Amino acid sequence: MFFKLACKSLLNRKGSVILALMAMTVSVFVLLAVEHIRYQAKESFSNTVSGVDLIVGARTGSLNLLLYSVFRIGTPTNNIAWESFEDIASNPQVKWAIPISLGDSHKGYRVMGTTKDYFEYFSYGKQHKLSFDKGRAFDHVFDVVLGSDVAKKLGYSLGDKLVLAHGIASTSFSLHDDRPFTVVGILKPTGTPVDRTLHVSLEGIEAIHIDWQHGVKILGSTITTEQIEKLELKPKSITAFMLGLKSRITTFRVQREINNYAKEPMLAILPGATLSELWQMMSILENTLFLVAILVFIAAVLGLSAMLLSSIRDRSREIQLLRIIGAPPSFLFLLIEMEAVLITLTSFGLGAGLLTTCLYGARDILSHFNLHVSTNIFSESTLYFVISIVVASIVAAAIPSLNAYVKAKNIES
Repeated sequence: MFFKLACKSLLNRKGSVILALMAMTVSVFVLLAVEHIRYQAKESFSNTVSGVDLIVGARTGSLNLLLYSVFRIGTPTNNIAWESFEDIASNPQVKWAIPISLGDSHKGYRVMGTTKDYFEYFSYGKQHKLSFDKGRAFDHVFDVVLGSDVAKKLGYSLGDKLVLAHGIASTSFSLHDDRPFTVVGILKPTGTPVDRTLHVSLEGIEAIHIDWQHGVKILGSTITTEQIEKLELKPKSITAFMLGLKSRITTFRVQREINNYAKEPMLAILPGATLSELWQMMSILENTLFLVAILVFIAAVLGLSAMLLSSIRDRSREIQLLRIIGAPPSFLFLLIEMEAVLITLTSFGLGAGLLTTCLYGARDILSHFNLHVSTNIFSESTLYFVISIVVASIVAAAIPSLNAYVKAKNIES
């Protein structure tokens, strides 16, 4: 009866209740969105690479090196000589080395030149290895392996031909259209930038630039694809490389040796430590967004309290009737609190549903920023949010509830 009475009372004042409900829904939506995206962004970035002890590139900032080599964000400042890579890869402490060559694209997706070791040693998340949904790794010069998003969005399947573009712009007029690549493999989804990457061999990168100079194709070149495949192609330089060491105890020693490499300036970073540095820089922005979300919620809760308080003045007859039938003042106090809780829980349900819908619709937009945000917003932290929101609404409704209690007492006296 108590619950039924609270619902009927709210329906009787549906105009003001709907406005309060909308304000609370928006505040809950903002609060949940900030917290969920913040948590998912950390998870997405942290799960992008694992099992890599060192990432090595040309001398630059550690964050810049991490962003372009792992997340395909930004551009490298310089390249590394192939001889330097071979020298460091031959270090007795190095277990495996994966070279990376960037600089080309296909319809807005990055192209990465590497070796077959990439598919064997690279891992993401909690040491998950890359696996193929269809096909195999590249064996020939003009083979290409697609990430799952590339294949899905562009509609490619095994055996299809595609043309790479020079540079990383989404629209390019410098196409390597005389040397198309054949799709030989499609990787399973990983939730990382791998899904949005085309993988070719280092020989393939060299092959498409064999008659290019300073970013421009040399006119009059007559070399054919068949002739290129017979050549012994060897890269002159690469963008970066990843190292796995035999023992993690030697990580700092190998890092120091690379940073002091005499033949050319290089930088070796620890992926985990650099990610921590990135989140430390982002913490101010995170806290600011979270503070704004809390302020929006506080404003909505105060609006709810004001709505309930103003409704007390219009409910004098209702209060009198409840007192006549024997309802004690405490009953009216709890009735107002119940109304506040019902509005809050309804707002939470609407806000959570709206957020889930928006996340589902914005998956493609977020993936362009290499953010793979789960549409499941319910977790242990969500339970704490529900409890905190309900408690806040109960506290905010205390003033109108006390007001109703006092009015009931006055009627009794």
